Amino acid sequence: RSEKANKIDIITFNPIESMIHRGIRYTSRITRRRRSFSSSTVVDLRSDTVTMPTANMRAEALTAPLGDDVLGDDPTVQLLQQKAASMFGKEDALFVPSGTMSNLCAILSHAATVRSVGKEIIVGAGSHISMWEQGNVSTLGGVHSRQLPDHSSSRMSLEHIRSAYRSDNDDHYAKTCLVCLENSHNLNGGAVLDKAYIDAVGDLVHNGWEERVPLHIDGARIFNAAVSVGLPVDELCKAADSISVCLSKGLGAPLGSVLVGSTDFIYQCKRARKALGGGMRQSGVVASMGLYALENHVERLEEDHKRAKWLAEELSSHGFHVAHQNQMIDSNIVFFCLPPSSASLSIQEFCNRLDNEFNVKIGGGYIRDGEKGPMIRAALHMGIKDEGVERALEGMISVVR
Repeated sequence: RSEKANKIDIITFNPIESMIHRGIRYTSRITRRRRSFSSSTVVDLRSDTVTMPTANMRAEALTAPLGDDVLGDDPTVQLLQQKAASMFGKEDALFVPSGTMSNLCAILSHAATVRSVGKEIIVGAGSHISMWEQGNVSTLGGVHSRQLPDHSSSRMSLEHIRSAYRSDNDDHYAKTCLVCLENSHNLNGGAVLDKAYIDAVGDLVHNGWEERVPLHIDGARIFNAAVSVGLPVDELCKAADSISVCLSKGLGAPLGSVLVGSTDFIYQCKRARKALGGGMRQSGVVASMGLYALENHVERLEEDHKRAKWLAEELSSHGFHVAHQNQMIDSNIVFFCLPPSSASLSIQEFCNRLDNEFNVKIGGGYIRDGEKGPMIRAALHMGIKDEGVERALEGMISVVR
């Protein structure tokens, strides 16, 4: 280890994190004897947004060169944007406070290029843009959303997308200005869209209609998708005109997203970011942690995927319904329903008992078309090691007995 890294260990006095940085890993399985846990140790599976920045990330923040990013003067933000653009094979990038703002900036900027009074995007009905961003494309952007089914095969069908296109040759229609995909897809259990599908959608929207329509990918977990299919992100997303990339989920940064695309597109997005109140001044403090995450935390996502598969397999073997197509786990998210034998146990009670009795936090009540009932979600991330999965499984199995 470098002298700088050794100083980090001394300053933080965190031996567990120090051991993790040195490559020492714990291994265990539910069939082995459970190690003792501190009663204050929380296993938080509610989301992969609950990750905390590592000691190395915090050290980067303390020494990052700073400037006023609204004026274009923050060198660390510029490095982050250059890194992201290079990774995705795009011309430029923009650092924004959140994924929701990143998606909205993208939609506003793409829509601005269409000369029509009425505009709409084509997007999945179960997507994050449709369900969890307050309908902001309509309320703030004046853009209608044409929502297509995306749950049966974890994606919108090409035929549905093809037939949903509308030009402005009829005054009754809003003109299609953008098609949006989500990869990986949260509500569909972290399902991953492969390159063949993305390329097919790209070919359709770019060449299959009377006018070229851009393709945007909500890539909040795009690196999970890329790791899952074993491709670099530039190859996976080659057909996309823009991609929103979250830094604060599996990658472990405390906040922020990066939006990538062409130079002209990013110029418009920067204006949209300012209008939405997203201009940040000395933001290199947090951009430095995002940059560190891009350089150091991508390959380790495979660990989260393996733990998610392990969790799903154990739950299934104990009577839980794993709410994934063919019970296949693509990435780091597991949706499941309680066993039929636990019909008298509500999801809220299940979650409360896990929290109170086992110090395991988890969220429930998710609804998806075609599913047996409300679902519970577990999101694996860099803060969850084997022991955490072991304790979560012990708690879940015990609560439903």
